[in-house]
Amino acid sequence: MIKDISQSIEACAAHYGDQADAMREYLIEGQKRALALPNRGPLRFDQNGAIDPEILSAYSTYGFYVLEGALSPEEVSDLEHDLNEMRDNFPTEMGATVDAKGRPALGVGCKGMVLQWAKPLSDPLGGTALLNGRHQVKLFEPQAKQGSPQATPLYLAGSLQFSKACLRTYAHPGLLKLAEAINGQDFTPFHEGLFIKDAGLGAAVSWHQDGDTHWNSPDFDENSHGFNFMGQVYGSTAVNGVWVVPGSHKQNRIDIVKLVADAGSERLPDAVPLICNPGDVVINNRQMLHGSFANTGFETRVTVNFGFHRRSSVLNIEGAGLHADAAIFDEAFIKHRSRVIGLAIAARKAHFPDEQPYVYAPMANDNDQPIWNNEAFASLKNYNVMDLSI
Repeated sequence: MIKDISQSIEACAAHYGDQADAMREYLIEGQKRALALPNRGPLRFDQNGAIDPEILSAYSTYGFYVLEGALSPEEVSDLEHDLNEMRDNFPTEMGATVDAKGRPALGVGCKGMVLQWAKPLSDPLGGTALLNGRHQVKLFEPQAKQGSPQATPLYLAGSLQFSKACLRTYAHPGLLKLAEAINGQDFTPFHEGLFIKDAGLGAAVSWHQDGDTHWNSPDFDENSHGFNFMGQVYGSTAVNGVWVVPGSHKQNRIDIVKLVADAGSERLPDAVPLICNPGDVVINNRQMLHGSFANTGFETRVTVNFGFHRRSSVLNIEGAGLHADAAIFDEAFIKHRSRVIGLAIAARKAHFPDEQPYVYAPMANDNDQPIWNNEAFASLKNYNVMDLSI
């Protein structure tokens, strides 16, 4: 059952002044269109243990699929526990090096990108040259309530080094089986993080398509830039969630400025929101046009993001340099970054000993199999400086 968010819809619409009625209708109709699409249901397998072909077909058609209840209540509880512990260790404000208890703040001393902040209800990327200018238009920025903080957390990168629960979710055998079905047995990592959209504060993320490297490639297809899994800790709604344009992953670069101009507003008529309950996981093609409005509602969203690529998309390719320093991704680079998959599988096996673990083909014959312990977890520090960003 989908949660009733009528009060959040009203709160959101109220911020849009003379456009309130249009925004209210957009949110309500978008939810209806999303729930009517035939691309949601449990993670299913055929009699041979392979991913149900109907899931793969729907994902290919629409560019996303909502895997209902993919994460057990125990997993969601573990994620929420770790999330609370991490937030307790966040810097007291943007730029601070200690948390509210005077301890070194999360991420202090890390080399890679960690915690990103934004002005409440702002669109920090829209219409700027940041991230190679992929966010071509700026979304409406509502006025935050008086007394709101100067900045609010937006994104936590490299999450696997901070949360054992995130690491275990990364090794979910059903989800990795789906990654294999789409990207082949030798699939590679991409990047991991947490999107944070606090109620009444969460910033907007302007319409954009992910991916930078392969748009002009002669081999370009719908899977050239990989996908993200998006695990929902608290759920996702039309107000706080990501909106997507179904099927747009099969196009090349989209002129978003023209698209918005033709629509007459930032409310793209073909877009639908990702509607999820806690424990649902969305598989979302990175090439699909997507974005999210400022969270003026009453529900917080935290999304556990982790993505994967085809090996052919990253092998001997120069990285885009968005999530980590640009580098040439040769075999040795990819193998080193992929060790995280092995560590995650070992961590999950230790926590869920009765579950059949996923076997990651590129590491199956390694003599030096990962051993899970606290030392192994500590070895993940700064792992994300080698993210395979394309």
